[in-house]
Amino acid sequence: MRILMVSDVYFPRINGVSTSIETFRGALADLGIDVDLVAPDYGGDAPRPGVIRVPAWRVPHDPEDRLAHYGKLRRATLEAAANCDVIHIQTPFAAHYAGLHAARTLRKPVLASYHTLFEEYLQHYIPWLPAAMLRGLARRFSRGQCNALDAVIVPSTAMRQRLREYGVVRPPHVLPTGLPAAVFTPGDGPRFRADQGIAADVPVVLFVGRVAHEKNIGFLLEAVALARRGRPDLIFLITGEGPARPDLERQAARLGLSDHVRFLGYMDRHRELPAAYAAADAFVFASRTETQGLVLLEAMAQGCPVVALSVMGTADILEPRRGCRVAADDPAGFAATLVKLLNDPDARARLGEEARTYAGEWSDKTLARRLVDIYRALMP
Repeated sequence: MRILMVSDVYFPRINGVSTSIETFRGALADLGIDVDLVAPDYGGDAPRPGVIRVPAWRVPHDPEDRLAHYGKLRRATLEAAANCDVIHIQTPFAAHYAGLHAARTLRKPVLASYHTLFEEYLQHYIPWLPAAMLRGLARRFSRGQCNALDAVIVPSTAMRQRLREYGVVRPPHVLPTGLPAAVFTPGDGPRFRADQGIAADVPVVLFVGRVAHEKNIGFLLEAVALARRGRPDLIFLITGEGPARPDLERQAARLGLSDHVRFLGYMDRHRELPAAYAAADAFVFASRTETQGLVLLEAMAQGCPVVALSVMGTADILEPRRGCRVAADDPAGFAATLVKLLNDPDARARLGEEARTYAGEWSDKTLARRLVDIYRALMP
């Protein structure tokens, strides 16, 4: 079996879609499935086997992303699809239309992974249009795209329900991204603390993700400011980059957190990030738009307890209440849950062990086998 994936984003652009693609490609390869990928060229990218790069432009005011040349993307996708059995679209922009065109031209089955809840994102980026109008546009857009496919994959039950509410009639398969074995390799937490100049007894909370408005990091800053009343020595580490960073830095200063919040930027996923998880006393997360929340499981794999809101995709991970504390959806309630955990080392140790065990149940190979079954069901 040969699969062609097509996407508007991929490494070196670091986000959940890139991670999902890479995880499934690796797990499928281990199962003997060949996977090619068509993705934008970011300039100077190291060659990767099976990855076909397409010329792309920089996106104005967004140094992280690239916009693929559509004509060349469409041509490259059509050529690569000639020898594949199934086309798997990963993003809803140019890649969606290039993949759909190749599928209909060559009469190949086509499905897409629906990673992003656009109705919740657009208001942050087009604030001058009414929110109700943006939601309506996003729903029509998603409904039209999904109903043009042979099948749709969603990462959580909440996303499946949302697409049904949109009027999507194609069968949505719930299939989260799994964890590769590498994320369970213990990170060097003590070294990370030493590099950051943080003593072993200082409480550290961590956020990992895109520094964007929809991640609700401002909520976390408010909660940390309140939590410092109970733990004045608290340090909050924010890793990742994104357009909200300047606003969040100003908010941290207004809250008197300049000496207690550190924006660390991007970190190497294979060495630095596991060490950051291992160094933290708690991982905090407050996004209300997450379609899965894979980063929660990455933290758990390093034995880091999670304090988070249980909303949308994160609910599937947090519902069993293993390795985590579900906090109230207000800064004061969130802060109270966080301080209680930080002040209870026995509970943190117990949750950390529980988290490792629970994360181990989200194996990438188990979920890749389920993906293969979906592919096979589409093949003639």
